[in-house]
Amino acid sequence: MKSWDVVIAGGGIVGVSLARELRRQGASVLIVERGQPGREASHAAAGMLAWCDPMLPVPLQRLAQASAGMYPEFLQEIEDESGAHVDLRTQGTIVYSGHDVASYGSTGKWRALEADEIARLEPCLEHSGELAYWTPEGSVDPRALIAASLQAAKHRGVDVASGSAVASIEVEGGRAVAVKTAKTAYAAGAVVNCCGAWAGEVGPLRFPTRPVKGHMLSVVTSRRGLVMHVVRAPEVYVVPRADGRIVIGSTLEEAGFDKRVDPGTIQRLHQAATALIPELGEARLLETWAGLRPGTPDALPLLGRTEVPNYFVAAGHYRDGILLAPVTALVMSQVVRGAMPDFDLGAFAPARF
Repeated sequence: MKSWDVVIAGGGIVGVSLARELRRQGASVLIVERGQPGREASHAAAGMLAWCDPMLPVPLQRLAQASAGMYPEFLQEIEDESGAHVDLRTQGTIVYSGHDVASYGSTGKWRALEADEIARLEPCLEHSGELAYWTPEGSVDPRALIAASLQAAKHRGVDVASGSAVASIEVEGGRAVAVKTAKTAYAAGAVVNCCGAWAGEVGPLRFPTRPVKGHMLSVVTSRRGLVMHVVRAPEVYVVPRADGRIVIGSTLEEAGFDKRVDPGTIQRLHQAATALIPELGEARLLETWAGLRPGTPDALPLLGRTEVPNYFVAAGHYRDGILLAPVTALVMSQVVRGAMPDFDLGAFAPARF
């Protein structure tokens, strides 16, 4: 039986980024994906790089800031290796907030905006009188990112097996030795569970990950460049793409693995976006969808070794998988190779559950 140094269960942006990094370090790597790689949470994401969000859990803030700083070089390498372009937008984000951000201790990353400056930055916005701020957060097109990342990983020699879900991790002599699907087994020197919302479905360990559903839609307007910044408000966010699409989201729903789209929910999101940007009321609807974010009980990812030797996990990134992909690839490649990670991962240890 063919064997790989590392078999990664799960082909979303976290799994693919880790595979590419491990291959760059010289390991032979196989990704095993239940469906088409990158078609779950990564495909459904809005792509906001929200490293300044004051609601980001404190233990994640250092990782998030570091990962955002890694993005330009991370994308440059992916584009060079794949030959594809990934839309990274760095104009910043306008945030409407019901709270003074000074209460979050985040004033160094946020700048208060007056009505005249909002009008200059985004003439399309209907200023509501709420507190508004500019932050240096950017955004990326996650669909272009995962497609280019997968191509770059294959360019480096990462193998991919798709179309059959990982059922369990085979343990022999107390150590993880293979990834098993309904059809076959893939022998491995080490295994990393990157199955996102499905990470807890893979035996023998049952991680407390769960799917958190989010409805989204995309539209296009007759006026190209209507919105230049990401715009966030408590009830909705709007994310522009360079190709003219405008993504609107999102909900947080406990609905299990149900990805059915509810037209009423889509309508409410569109109405909330139109309240911010009236011209969106006349926009042409392109697509509606629902994705499943990988949540955990404390809203922190699972990163590190498990109690089973040679078995690791990198899952549960919730709303920040796109943002945290570069730093997760870095630290988990270090952990898998037995090196000291660049960041303290104690708060994310799988053993906390």
